[in-house]
Amino acid sequence: MEEKNKLIRNIAIIAHVDHGKTTLVDQILKQCGAFRETEEVTERIMDSNDLERERGITILSKNASVFYNGHRINVVDTPGHADFGGQVERVLGTVDGVLLVVDAFEGPMAQTRFVTQKAIELGLIPIVVINKIDRDGCDPTGALNKVFDLFCDLNANEEQLEFGVVFASGRKGTCRLSMDDADTDLRPLMDMILKRIPAPTGDPKGTPLLQIASLEYSSFLGRLAVGRIRRGIWKTGMTVSQSLPNGKFKIIRIQKVLRYEGIAPMPVENAIPGDIVLLSGLDNFDIGDTLSSVDSPESMPRIQIDPPTISMLFTVNTSPLAGKGGGKFLTGNHLLERLERARMADPALLVEKTDGASAFKVSGRGVMHLTILIENMRREGYEFTIGSPQVIFHKDENGKVLEPIEQFKVEVPAEFSGAVIEELGKRRGEMVNMIQDDSNRVFLEYNVPSRGLIGIRSLLLSLSKGYAISQSIFLEYQPHKGEIPSRTNGVLIAKDPGVASAYALWKLEDRGYMIIPPGSEVYAGMIIGEHNRDVDIIVNVIKSKHLTNMRAAGSDENILLTPYRKMSLEECVTFINEDECVEITPNVLRVRKIELSEHKRKAAAKEE
Repeated sequence: MEEKNKLIRNIAIIAHVDHGKTTLVDQILKQCGAFRETEEVTERIMDSNDLERERGITILSKNASVFYNGHRINVVDTPGHADFGGQVERVLGTVDGVLLVVDAFEGPMAQTRFVTQKAIELGLIPIVVINKIDRDGCDPTGALNKVFDLFCDLNANEEQLEFGVVFASGRKGTCRLSMDDADTDLRPLMDMILKRIPAPTGDPKGTPLLQIASLEYSSFLGRLAVGRIRRGIWKTGMTVSQSLPNGKFKIIRIQKVLRYEGIAPMPVENAIPGDIVLLSGLDNFDIGDTLSSVDSPESMPRIQIDPPTISMLFTVNTSPLAGKGGGKFLTGNHLLERLERARMADPALLVEKTDGASAFKVSGRGVMHLTILIENMRREGYEFTIGSPQVIFHKDENGKVLEPIEQFKVEVPAEFSGAVIEELGKRRGEMVNMIQDDSNRVFLEYNVPSRGLIGIRSLLLSLSKGYAISQSIFLEYQPHKGEIPSRTNGVLIAKDPGVASAYALWKLEDRGYMIIPPGSEVYAGMIIGEHNRDVDIIVNVIKSKHLTNMRAAGSDENILLTPYRKMSLEECVTFINEDECVEITPNVLRVRKIELSEHKRKAAAKEE
């Protein structure tokens, strides 16, 4: 059995978002024969979630395994976006090495630094893949030099600094060991994995030991615990002890042991140290629980995850149109059950009950982290309301308020840099660096409060005519930076329930822009547009043109409406102020005042 250990390699693929790691995994799976010849294979196989395919990002870490030269190579594809860093942190504990994929054009980015730092702290052995070398204008050598500088900055040890390098095109499935070499298939990369990544350690004759790192769902087996075997031989039907967060233990029986063959989990008779396995039979478990011997139960240190920085209030939908948006799950119990399920699947997510019976404070790593959860729930048939994103403040030992600060980098053509600098200044950003290159592009680096980054990306795209490229990563907690202006314009609020008419919307166009189309069902207190001044106004959006005997032929057809602004979920979330919320339904998103009654809103304003 110990000899079999030497035929296993466990690697994670890490990178900044959109540097091509999922495409590279596709090619590894294809070239190592993970699919039958008759099997139809789509692009980005590992991104199985609908949202992942639509957005082109990896949200959940995925496992797969391939055979190469008699070795089993377990591959973990990790998310590249900072908001899903909790996924990266926990799966790196299951591997012995990483493939760090870096875009040959962009070089190391903010998230590259974050995931590399985690890997280096854990002592993992890196192999650097300079990807997209077929891209016009790329600089593979320059990108490699920047990676080396990054490793030095992160205090990598000597073994980590002597990393292996492969230059690749994940899209074409080709690589080379030097830029002077000719392209070949991915065999040089696979050989390097076998040579440089150490085989897993662990005594197969010892008592069983495994820590749960993630979970999977199976329609036949239910929730499956995923983890790497540290010690012992694991078999179907064996009895083990499960550590609980409260320090106690309970006895459980493993119903099935499964292992990845390609991207599909398959049942196995037994598994050895180094295998990444899926276990069924656990009624209830948390990520970080330890499974060990019944006679001498153990509890491995729980996985430490960076704290959440943003929270939102999730409440039951109380709008007059509740239940009419295609929702199947409307009650507080439905909401609590689904949020608890999300919390168990993602330890970077926190769910707390608030004062109301049907209100829950959900905290995460960023706006995208929470909006992905909201979008998934919406598609599953849940109907609820969410409040504006709130930054989570801390206090130091002297009672001083601290807030999360993020490192924010933005790249824009020089002619737009003034507007971008002015906007970041308004949001309490502190400039750290500014560089202008030969092609007249300006690279800006700022430290900005998380509060100041809510809604910033769409605004910078508007200020730069779509040219701004931005990225951010959590830096640290610092003293509170003072007030940051939220949305300065007021909103247009529907006066009466009914159906919005084209004529009424046309008459309101000089007041601001609309966020609903004609024919939309509205109710009192619902927001139908943004005012071009800094006050909220109540408007009639359901009135139609009065009929008279004196009408010119075809006059009704002359209404030419300016196209309304159709807002995405992220735009809705970053649009609302603290006294507003977003009504989430499977069919439609609506923005509204939390207090629908105009009189109650005025009374509350007077009390303030």
